[in-house]
Amino acid sequence: MSNQQLPTQPVILGFDPGRDKCGIAVMGVDRQLYYHQVVSAKEAIAQIQTLTQQFPVSFMVMGDQTTAKKWKQQLNQELTSSVNIIFVDERYTTLEARDRYWQMYPPQGLTKLLPKGMRQPPRPIDDIVAILLIERYLNRLTSGNLPEK
Repeated sequence: MSNQQLPTQPVILGFDPGRDKCGIAVMGVDRQLYYHQVVSAKEAIAQIQTLTQQFPVSFMVMGDQTTAKKWKQQLNQELTSSVNIIFVDERYTTLEARDRYWQMYPPQGLTKLLPKGMRQPPRPIDDIVAILLIERYLNRLTSGNLPEK
């Protein structure tokens, strides 16, 4: 899922690591979304490598839960260009991502009739979690609470 032209300003790569699938997003500091996709865990590093060559990525924000430390180690070993990785608190992002999915892709047909809490996105939403991680980082930046690396 690629968007329009390439950015001229540095961008942030968001990464929601998982055992089976991972969410990846690329967003500018102006919050313009350039790319988001769910990929298999096996393809994640190759996809990140491609994106760091395609976009002026200044650093990566990554969820800090389950597999984060293992993924950080693997990324540092396997990426040809080093990318600074910053951990972001990813608690409740899956719930937030479900709501965001319906904002980005408003329900159609009978799905509109279902109560909000009963709607299930028809596809994995790990890429939307990656978007939320970037936004959480940017929100912390603007509030003055800088993250630890």
